Amino acid sequence: MNSKQHVKIHVTLLIIVLIVFIWSFIKPSSYLDWLAEVSPGIVAIIVVICIYRRFRFTTFSYFIIALLSILTFIGGHYTYSEVPLFNWVKDEFHLQRNNYDRFGHFLKGLLAIVIREILIRKTPLAKGAWLTGITISILLAIAAFYEIIEWLSTRISKGSKGAKDFLGMQGDKWDAQWDMFLALLGAILALLLFTKLHDKFLKRINKS
Repeated sequence: MNSKQHVKIHVTLLIIVLIVFIWSFIKPSSYLDWLAEVSPGIVAIIVVICIYRRFRFTTFSYFIIALLSILTFIGGHYTYSEVPLFNWVKDEFHLQRNNYDRFGHFLKGLLAIVIREILIRKTPLAKGAWLTGITISILLAIAAFYEIIEWLSTRISKGSKGAKDFLGMQGDKWDAQWDMFLALLGAILALLLFTKLHDKFLKRINKS
């Protein structure tokens, strides 16, 4: 696959993400909560577009960024605790909560691949244990930072309904710990399963 074909894929991914973004903006559960939920995805897309000519990720990383952005936009439209499919799963299997939030945090572990790519291409780190350890540490730090932002939102708003929807605890006092653990687990699995595939994409960039 040549460079032009990769660019076409990148543009297609961007169009799909923008379509989902526009859909998420149409009559969300709450516009304030929508803004809070989709902001990370919006920032990520803007940064990726702005640096595209200077730093072009592998197509694999763009798939991950697109997937995580779409998950964020869906969560913003319904709020994470009210995504219909996961409400159905909750009712069907008699679960105590809507697990879309936890599913999302687990998949955010895929971001470890993007972090790994940045470290390989922009730092002296070589592939190996140090690269893996630092990648996982950065991913876990990002997950923890996001939980701090969620906590601060409840402090600033004094526990308003919008802040509670954003926090998405659903009565679980260990929700933040679960979110960080699932992101950590997702990162470890992502590196175990996709490192070889990611390396193939990296080789194509080095050859071009």
